[in-house]
Amino acid sequence: MAIIINIDVMLAKRKMSVTELSERVGITMANLSILKNGKAKAIRLSTLEGICKALDCQPGDILEYRNNETSQD
Repeated sequence: MAIIINIDVMLAKRKMSVTELSERVGITMANLSILKNGKAKAIRLSTLEGICKALDCQPGDILEYRNNETSQD
């Protein structure tokens, strides 16, 4: 099971830098980098809300679920 965070995809679509997103959301570059690189164990809903507001998107545009389990029928 894996949750993929597609912040980099949305940043490219919106032509926004990581620095600008960091300033708009009010989180540090380090924490944004952790999220962007998929190293985060959790995300606050207020942070997710701020990211969605800054990028003008829905949570589903940023978060993606991928099932990494292989089925053995």
